Amino acid sequence: MSTVAEVFAHTLKEIGVRYVFGVPSGNMIDYVEALRKEEGIDFILVGHEATAAFMAGVCGRLTGVPGACFATFGPGATNLSTGVGGAQLDRFPLLAFTDEMPDDLLKRTVQMNINHQQLFFPITKWTTRLNQNNVEEIILKGAGIATDDSPGAVHIGIPAGIGRNQVQKVKAEVDYLRLEKKRWSPLVADQTAKVAKLIQTSKKPVLAVGLSAVHAEVSEQLIALAEKLQVPVVHTPMAKGMFPEEHSLYAGVLFHALSNEVAKVYSKADLIIGIGYDPVEFNYEEWMPEVPLIHFDEKEADVATGQIQEVFNVIGALEVAMIELLKLDINPKSWDISFLEANKQQIFRKLTPKTGSFGPLAVVDELRKVLPGEGILTVDVGAHLHLVGQQWRIPKPEKLLMTNGWSSMGFAIPAALAAKLCNPDLPVVALMGDGGFLMMVGELATAKRLNLNIVFVVIYDDSLSLISIKQTKKKFDSGYGTDLNLLDREPTNHYFGVPVVRATNNDEYKNALEKALAADGPLVIEAVVSSKEYDELVLKPNK
Repeated sequence: MSTVAEVFAHTLKEIGVRYVFGVPSGNMIDYVEALRKEEGIDFILVGHEATAAFMAGVCGRLTGVPGACFATFGPGATNLSTGVGGAQLDRFPLLAFTDEMPDDLLKRTVQMNINHQQLFFPITKWTTRLNQNNVEEIILKGAGIATDDSPGAVHIGIPAGIGRNQVQKVKAEVDYLRLEKKRWSPLVADQTAKVAKLIQTSKKPVLAVGLSAVHAEVSEQLIALAEKLQVPVVHTPMAKGMFPEEHSLYAGVLFHALSNEVAKVYSKADLIIGIGYDPVEFNYEEWMPEVPLIHFDEKEADVATGQIQEVFNVIGALEVAMIELLKLDINPKSWDISFLEANKQQIFRKLTPKTGSFGPLAVVDELRKVLPGEGILTVDVGAHLHLVGQQWRIPKPEKLLMTNGWSSMGFAIPAALAAKLCNPDLPVVALMGDGGFLMMVGELATAKRLNLNIVFVVIYDDSLSLISIKQTKKKFDSGYGTDLNLLDREPTNHYFGVPVVRATNNDEYKNALEKALAADGPLVIEAVVSSKEYDELVLKPNK
């Protein structure tokens, strides 16, 4: 016999969960104690429940095993929901547990009591409530749902008061972790054959790669297909790393900095071929020219009625579809490769900081030079994200972690904490604006307590720059409601015991980076810059 809490801890450990993040409640301390006793899994205390969910989601993204987090009733659950929504729309596998009232109090007026099932229903793939007799079954089913097809969040309510109840311990069947995926769809070959003629007759198709392609791990097939057809490749920001930037057919990232320059390529297309394109980042119709669309994915293309003249869906396992595409006998297309290369180099030149300047471009450029290729960068939401999305070069997608489906400020710090826990031997840097830093600065105490060697680079321009640029475009007062005025004349020497170094020029910044990467624990770099560079680079027209 085991307690409910012990079955909870053991089942999570058996499916591969290494950490459970949260802020403990009186009810949850039974589960914290069980996690303490269970070898190979640990509870991690954080400062805010949103951090717990963000960290768990990133662990899920990096390991493939759903991350786990929990929170208490009411405000704990609503705080947690911010990170749960992030896992859902950023496609990170997550198990989110919350306290729930026992059966006899569920519908009563009770302190902190709200309906958690209704709260989490719109931001999860599945929400349910366990009882003392189905703990293992519910966790295994939830893990399968969280990791199957398009990954996402699952919420599981835990009735208060059952943690110490004795139940029969059942050996976890790890094979139940993932629902059985259809690795082969007999329809894929037929569907691919139907669109082959359209691909054959097109002169200038473009491959548009999205987040589902990352999950399907089809990078090698993607490169082979682009080379076979001799066509350019664009991708959404979270698919960055699927196609090498140095390749002659690489055309850039949609939606981010200098999107008008990227548009010079895809605006010439007579066909768009979507490869695992997930509209959660950017809808097709927001950027596509008026040409047909062929959409390869496990779900049909989500497009506005009448916005795209022809849509051909090829539904099935993406890796199977790629095999079928590579079998097609199709001649190379008529793209001018020298034009593609020249356009790409022009984008890179415009994203190269001017000699002697110290602005957001220099912050990103110098960081890329110093951070080793195997290092991980987490980046927050803001104008700087648009630069990173286009400017940063990475060997594979998991080396750059962002939120571009949920797009919540405050993501970079929790993501870096999780990335370092999952990869203790790799260098990890969190890049954020001062607005995002303000939201999550308290979690530096977590980094200090865990002694995580993370470099936190804060771009200080004293403004919510992305919103300020939007205000300017509408001829509004660009400082009203967006000026932060956080920067003291004299820099502080620490936040919660984490040392701080201020940099106001390239030499100071480079020295600070080298010091931070060699440090034994966390360090914050305040990079004090002007936001003027953003004006000519971000929020450019996509058509």
